[in-house]
Amino acid sequence: MNIGQAAKASGVSAKMIRHYESVGLFPEATRTESGYRQYTGNEVSTLRFIRQSRDLGFSIEQIRELLGLWQNRRRSSRQVRALAQAHIEELDAKLKELQAMKATLEHLVHCCHGDDRPDCPIIESLESAQPVVAERGGHHAHGHAGLQPGRRRSRSHEG
Repeated sequence: MNIGQAAKASGVSAKMIRHYESVGLFPEATRTESGYRQYTGNEVSTLRFIRQSRDLGFSIEQIRELLGLWQNRRRSSRQVRALAQAHIEELDAKLKELQAMKATLEHLVHCCHGDDRPDCPIIESLESAQPVVAERGGHHAHGHAGLQPGRRRSRSHEG
């Protein structure tokens, strides 16, 4: 089947198929005499595997490792589980970051009057030299203090 048919059958766009080929995640397809890519059912299955791995948020390098494990029928499930568990820990860290962003935004929205006055804590926080988002515990991911829900940033030019 051609790249359009493989894309439709696998749920991976033709552009992403070409990208996966270019980064070596997926082998380059055989070509017809006129230069068109041709894919087999096995290759479509591999593309589905890649798509479903991406849907779960695995990185290209993690998918490369998963593909190797999938193709090695003598692998231990311990290796697959360890890779998935490490990914869960990454997702938990991202989730904490997103929750911190949400809490900070909720705090800023709560502090903003949202009326005709020009003063706005949201804009003031964005223009500040201090990081806007604080992780739980009040420290930014890079070790700097940030705006914490429930605390107002002091302004040096207030009088």
